Amino acid sequence: MKEFKTNEIRNIALIGAAKSGKTTLAENMLFEGKVINRKGSTEEKNTVSDYRQIEMDRQISVHAAMMYTIINDKKINILDAPGFSDFSGDIISCLTAADTAVLTVNAQAGVEATTENAWRHTVTTKKPVVFFMNQLDHSNANFDNAIRNLKEYFGDKVTPIQYPVSTGEDFNAVIDLILMKMLVFKNGNGAPEIQDIPAAEMAKAEELHSNLIEHAAEGDEALMEKFFEEMTLSEEDMEKGIRLGIMNRDLFPVICGAAKRGVGVYRLCEFLINACPSPADLPAIKTENGTEFHNSNDDPTALQIFKVTTEQNLGDVAWMRVYGGTLSKSQDLVNPRTGNKERISQLLMFRGKNREEVEKVNAGDIICTIKLKDGRVGDTLVDAKAAEAAFAPIPFPEPIFQVAIKAANSQEDEKLGGILNDMHKTDPTVIAGMSRELRQNILQCQGEYHLNTLKWYFDNVYKIGVEISTPKVPYRETITKSAKADYRHKKQSGGSGQFGEVHLWLAPYYEGYTDPEELAVRTKEEYELPWGGKLIFANCVVGGAIDARFMPAILKGINERLEQGPLTGSYARDIIVYVYDGKMHPVDSNEMAFKIAGRMAFSMAFKNAGPKIMEPIYDLDVRMPADLMGAVMTDLTGRRGIVMGMDSDHGYQTIHAKVPFAEMDRYSTTLSSLTSGRGTFTMKYAEYAQVPADVQQRLLKEYEESQKEEE
Repeated sequence: MKEFKTNEIRNIALIGAAKSGKTTLAENMLFEGKVINRKGSTEEKNTVSDYRQIEMDRQISVHAAMMYTIINDKKINILDAPGFSDFSGDIISCLTAADTAVLTVNAQAGVEATTENAWRHTVTTKKPVVFFMNQLDHSNANFDNAIRNLKEYFGDKVTPIQYPVSTGEDFNAVIDLILMKMLVFKNGNGAPEIQDIPAAEMAKAEELHSNLIEHAAEGDEALMEKFFEEMTLSEEDMEKGIRLGIMNRDLFPVICGAAKRGVGVYRLCEFLINACPSPADLPAIKTENGTEFHNSNDDPTALQIFKVTTEQNLGDVAWMRVYGGTLSKSQDLVNPRTGNKERISQLLMFRGKNREEVEKVNAGDIICTIKLKDGRVGDTLVDAKAAEAAFAPIPFPEPIFQVAIKAANSQEDEKLGGILNDMHKTDPTVIAGMSRELRQNILQCQGEYHLNTLKWYFDNVYKIGVEISTPKVPYRETITKSAKADYRHKKQSGGSGQFGEVHLWLAPYYEGYTDPEELAVRTKEEYELPWGGKLIFANCVVGGAIDARFMPAILKGINERLEQGPLTGSYARDIIVYVYDGKMHPVDSNEMAFKIAGRMAFSMAFKNAGPKIMEPIYDLDVRMPADLMGAVMTDLTGRRGIVMGMDSDHGYQTIHAKVPFAEMDRYSTTLSSLTSGRGTFTMKYAEYAQVPADVQQRLLKEYEESQKEEE
């Protein structure tokens, strides 16, 4: 393959709603560039990008795919991202590496829930957007309604570059508002036939052309002055203004087409080359230490790994965007995260599952390699001259869905852990780990559909049975008043036995507490508990009733009970323990006896000290269309939510509420159902608060029954 210079490269991410035609568009772009000689289809399960079995089974994209096409001796790198919001991790990975987002819109449906999701990610990553109005050959297509819909959701910067002469099954012509010509696609794919605009369309075309010129002029002061002087712009000036507008997110052009038939695809490719930024046009990219890379071969070599996949017969494949210098096969680079060298063993250009090896790429290109020792998503690889320069981490979304997971066969628990680690490596939005507190393996992801996809892999690829359940809630236990208890541990079974007696006084910890006057505190130790809160342990024993050497054993027994509280087995916190009396035996007393006595005395005193269960409360922000707010509010009330405030923004409402974590199980699924997928939410831990009395009684009963079952 030819070595492409930086200004000959365009990097795009195909994003948009599921079923809006991204995969079909990508297929046609490759066909236009003669990279493939036959177009596949999702129905025939033979497209370049949807080549994995799960994608062929479901006929939708589940993973991002990398491709390229070559138009007019320019290379367009194409990153085809999934449409469903559950796969937002791949959408963000693709947008991070791309310079322009091509957002496909179904002309029948207009703005869908997943269109909004894709748009939000372009806002987060600050990427330019070109809309491709697809499926204009469908009988229900309505271009004007779809444009109004786009402007309603995304603002007046949405600007048609083309409009269809007619829609429906006969769609094959558009009015191009840059060329001011009618483009006729008689045979679908290929360059269009250029004709004069029909008289019946001229008034509409001139009006939209003037509007486009105004938007193009707004991208540059010199162009604006020229526009005011001449009241028009040349085609060259228009393209310059459009390019600047696109780069600065001041203009979101709309291109028309019908990807399934190839209509408009060639013109889209031309537009991406002529009007969208090459890497050479972009401002410098700064690393976390302030080093700048300019997408120039004059910079030291610098790249970022933005995705990792696992391919049959290859193993892990790292997808990389080059931000500086040139990258050659067998080149050594440094990973600033580890400080270690990584050798680029091969440079591979992918077209779905097919690959081609190259010797060298220039700044701005997207390329793959294999056999990295420790290359993770988000890692930087740089020339040794810039070994401290690392690009900012990729801003993946926080998990919004979690379950407890374990192997159906307990002997495969270790295997399951390895599988989950591999899944996280290729999809950082999949997060799994054993919770010591809950004694469960917790799997977090982006939604129920995301989880079902992971289950498909467990069943069909890894061949491992798993059991999934609702995670336990990390409750906390504490006390509200003082209480005393004593316990004698006595065990005799031939020879030396065990004997230890401990008298405890428990009190709740709070800032500014005072010790009981009747106790003489000899020593006091304060411990910050790993799960929050404090333990104060005071030795008040007088007269040698308990030898000081047994105090650590008593403390150990208490700590064991703090880790598995007396009420529900949850962590206990904020307690003052006074050891004020006890008894020893000259022969049978030992550390084990006092540990057991301390633990049991603590449990008895705890249950008499006005115990209460605390639950985690989260700050919840829910955004939904204003007309759906009532249903969302009703649902939140049923979840014991307390609304703290509301905001409105462009037809949307955001509810700010405090909600118990225990009530948030599968909330993402419920919200999606209530809002037809248009609702989104974020949640963040806020505080612990006492559970209501009825909830506490239910939790106590459930724990008591679970203990009986274990016995």
